[in-house]
Amino acid sequence: MGHTPRILAAVVAAVLVCMPIAALSQGGPAWSVAGSMPYERSEMAIAELNGKIYLISGNSRGVEANAFMQEYDPRTGTWRELALMPSVASHAGAAALNGKIYVVGGFVANVHVGAVSRVFEYDPAADRWRAVAPLAAPRGAVGLVALNGRIHAIGGRNPELQTVATHEVYEPAANTWRMAAPLPLARDHLGIAVAAGRIHVFGGRTGATVDNTGRHDVYDPATDTWRTAAPLLTPRSAGAAFVLDGRIVYAGGECRDAQARTTFSEIEAYDPGLDRWMALSPLKPGRHAAVAVAVGDRAYLFGGNTGCGGVGPSKDVLTFRRR
Repeated sequence: MGHTPRILAAVVAAVLVCMPIAALSQGGPAWSVAGSMPYERSEMAIAELNGKIYLISGNSRGVEANAFMQEYDPRTGTWRELALMPSVASHAGAAALNGKIYVVGGFVANVHVGAVSRVFEYDPAADRWRAVAPLAAPRGAVGLVALNGRIHAIGGRNPELQTVATHEVYEPAANTWRMAAPLPLARDHLGIAVAAGRIHVFGGRTGATVDNTGRHDVYDPATDTWRTAAPLLTPRSAGAAFVLDGRIVYAGGECRDAQARTTFSEIEAYDPGLDRWMALSPLKPGRHAAVAVAVGDRAYLFGGNTGCGGVGPSKDVLTFRRR
């Protein structure tokens, strides 16, 4: 009996530690409909800057690689067409840094054909694009994040359709790229996010659409080293990732199996402090090639395909709000 208070205290402490990640899971459906895009889009890039959301390139209107650029204001639910990107792409990466948006790599044709090394910088204040230093070699389906004043381009697929482990870092002031420690497992269509000052790379595919991995690697920019972390509960690729309340969320993905060719509906959240993934309420319907970003206490998910490949293109805008 003398140990009972300490045991109860430990249980309460454990519950309190778990509450932040559990609070992401709602009693009903995790996502609600917030509206729709002007037209269906998938395999696009996304960035958030000053409370506005930017959707860039991708597949839409029957075109497998485009240069469309749109701004979405989540406060009003309104859309604005912006200057076209200087060249077409799908599967590009995007990240916001220092008031600008950087769009990196991509493919110019389907399926994963014509990887490019092009990099563009977009200035929202002027609605203007300019080319900046390219990648060392062409890559599409690259993971892109901004951290500590730099852009990191990780993984992807080269013109020979091979997945790569390449990790390049862009210095905006010098307009140069340099090599960093490569990703421990080469893959593309990966999930990527920054949490607690580290870059997290999770999921992705090593080859074909169904060659999915649940692997989770974490990069420390201070030491230029990688370590492994808890893997995804459900191995998959081409999902939509975002960070809310310091937790990483990964939604949907492709492709569940070679025969049925169905998308993933799973949504999982990762707590960096606990090194633990937790299953949340699933997407309905499942989808891949969507993009997502958090603004304030809400996350927004855009488009994608409800079936594998280009099947079931969507113009949905879904929103997720923490409890």
